[in-house]
Amino acid sequence: MEYFVNCNTAPLAPITNSLDRLQIQHLYRRSGFGASVQTVDQALGQSAGQLVDAIIDQARTLPPIPAPEWATWNQDNYPADNDSRGAVIRTQIDTLALDYIRELQTNTLRDRLSFFWSNHFVTELDVYDSPAFLYEYVNCLQRNALGNFKTFVHEIGLTNAMLFYLDGAFNNGRNPNENYARELYELFTLGEGNGYTEEDVVETSKALSGYTERGEVRWTPVLFDETAFDSGPKTIFGLTGNWGYDDVIDILFQERPQEIARFICQRLYEFFVHPDSNDAAGNAQTIISGMAATFVSNDFEIAPVLSQLFKSQHFFDENAIGVIIKSPFDIYLNFINETGFNASETNLSFARESSRLLGQELFDPIDVAGWQRNRSWINTNFMIGRWLTSEVLIQRYFQEDPEQFRTLAMEVVGAANSNTSNPETVVRALVDKFLTKGLLTDQEFENAMSVFKIEDVPGNYYGPDYVDGGLGLWMLAVSMEVPQQVFLLLLHLARQPEFQLK
Repeated sequence: MEYFVNCNTAPLAPITNSLDRLQIQHLYRRSGFGASVQTVDQALGQSAGQLVDAIIDQARTLPPIPAPEWATWNQDNYPADNDSRGAVIRTQIDTLALDYIRELQTNTLRDRLSFFWSNHFVTELDVYDSPAFLYEYVNCLQRNALGNFKTFVHEIGLTNAMLFYLDGAFNNGRNPNENYARELYELFTLGEGNGYTEEDVVETSKALSGYTERGEVRWTPVLFDETAFDSGPKTIFGLTGNWGYDDVIDILFQERPQEIARFICQRLYEFFVHPDSNDAAGNAQTIISGMAATFVSNDFEIAPVLSQLFKSQHFFDENAIGVIIKSPFDIYLNFINETGFNASETNLSFARESSRLLGQELFDPIDVAGWQRNRSWINTNFMIGRWLTSEVLIQRYFQEDPEQFRTLAMEVVGAANSNTSNPETVVRALVDKFLTKGLLTDQEFENAMSVFKIEDVPGNYYGPDYVDGGLGLWMLAVSMEVPQQVFLLLLHLARQPEFQLK
């Protein structure tokens, strides 16, 4: 896979023209997990301002996943028998996982962001192992995904998942645990070594102490215990007082607003625009500075920053399209959404299991720093796995209903060409739909054409003068070979380097 250098010199100024099909598909792939032909068609003719406003408005009004009946359970609510208890826990986690993957698949920006934040404010399910704590964590991610970042930081640190994962639940003021204080600065708000000292970490850990009342029953929500809090003076960023949890967040955002804004906007830029933000050829740092200024001036509201970014000339520049490697979930959910094929429980579960095999296990990033994304998704083992699992998914759909492949091709070429007799029209449209920038060479396109025209069909079958026993000319809407042809072409495209990009 070629490494893409960030040569994007376009500004953060708004793009003013109506978006074309390529730009609309780019927006939906980055702000969500792709879009169907119908969704893209409906967006044609709209400006970036109109479309982005609609996407953000939808994201901000979506409710989180409803609380299941077990959302407040502790261990006493489960069967005493280990095997029975384990079975109930697995069922609960599997149900929530499926519900959440459905949210990823259908809710575009809100859950593209909640998933992004799950890899920023990292916890690992296998550490705390509680379905109730997992639901609380997911609920926090969804509610705050597009909200106020300061509020988000405050809330996420008091979720039980985080308190157990980074040892806040064991942070006694008489013997402070520094884990959460360190990651609060290093990974969550400022960036490693940026604007804080080791003494700030030590003093902050004292201020964060006291959330240690864990109850007598496992998975009882953590409460604040005044006797475990360090009530002495602490000095954080040069300010001294009897600081507690709320004070830490207030002081952090009061004293380090520029550092926070820069760090978070760089993370957003690398996720949504280009993985290389330390470019020499482009102007990524200038763009990040503009985003950071917007972040600070809007009191750390996330929505205005993304609105500015998604409407910009920089975001839609050709150097921003097709330069991010798809994550495992991108591969499967993009395909499901862009084909419009059935997003059944079976197929979404397949996406979850395949993503796990390729290194992206839902609710379990590899460590506190999270998945490193982009090039980390590509190595010899993962590449073969990406090909094979993509092929299995495509084959599953063909076995379910071959005719949906014909329907897909007719939708992609558009009404005017829905019964075309020109195979190049079909191949070109499918290539442009599923590959961000098409195929890179004429020879690659010819190879795709050869796959589509399948060996056991005479070449002149596609010519205007071919008649044999009344069979007549090949036509997209009626010829019996079409579903297989589209199926074989998609299998071929799924193995192309361009298919791995978004």
